[in-house]
Amino acid sequence: MSGSVVVIPACSDENALDACLAALDAGTLPGTRVWIPDNAAVTPRGFEIIKAWIARTKLKADYTRRQSRTDELVNMAEIFRAVGDADVCVLSPFAVPTRGWLTRLEACLAADPSVATATPWSNLGDILSWPLMGELNALPDDPQAIAQAAANMPRLFPEIPAAVPHCVLVRGKARAAVGSLDADSFSSWYAGLVDWSMRFAGLGWRNVLCESSFVGCTLESHAHEGDAAALFARWPAWQDRQAHFVLNDPLRSNRHALTQRLQELTPPDLQRDLFDAIGDERAA
Repeated sequence: MSGSVVVIPACSDENALDACLAALDAGTLPGTRVWIPDNAAVTPRGFEIIKAWIARTKLKADYTRRQSRTDELVNMAEIFRAVGDADVCVLSPFAVPTRGWLTRLEACLAADPSVATATPWSNLGDILSWPLMGELNALPDDPQAIAQAAANMPRLFPEIPAAVPHCVLVRGKARAAVGSLDADSFSSWYAGLVDWSMRFAGLGWRNVLCESSFVGCTLESHAHEGDAAALFARWPAWQDRQAHFVLNDPLRSNRHALTQRLQELTPPDLQRDLFDAIGDERAA
């Protein structure tokens, strides 16, 4: 069982939410705490999908709904206040988690106490996009194969300018040190996370890539109108730092190594799969 709380802010896209929950169930340890906060966005069919999923999942899941919609970052700030000092993994409802995704993110925090945020690879991961950085790469046909290739990547935890919203694990101690999300200055989770990342870094914490974890995604997050200007006003060096990272591409070798490992994967062990199936039948 995981020690973190997984938060999936619910959305109105029923198909995306259904796919996210199914992948979460398949790739996450039983008993992991999951919270689906609904900012008055879920449709009636979406609610039925969530209710049915909670009834059958082996995860420890809860769903809550606001009576009326509020700003995205106001909602996120309330969510983080509600979970106290726990480590929290925010997973986009458009994400497609893979087997072992959260275990590897948690191992990143456990290995380096200076890490405030750990973010996995994704096809839509902005500066952490694979196979091409900054591109809207299509969701791979077999995300599990990417996860298998990433699982044995060297755990170097390279530092990145800021965490990326498709999936991020945030250390509770770091949150306690820097304070809450600034919902007065920003409106999007994207901008609030960048601001948080910069504040973490200012106090000596690290925002890193967890190169052994991969989480697919079908829709990229963006800053809301006015957020970019507010970020640049507060953090004048932010734009140059981001541009420098993109131009120098310090993760080029990491992405290449992941691609190589994927190409070197051997075919699935069909006999082992057969034995697993036999074991499942006996257990039933």
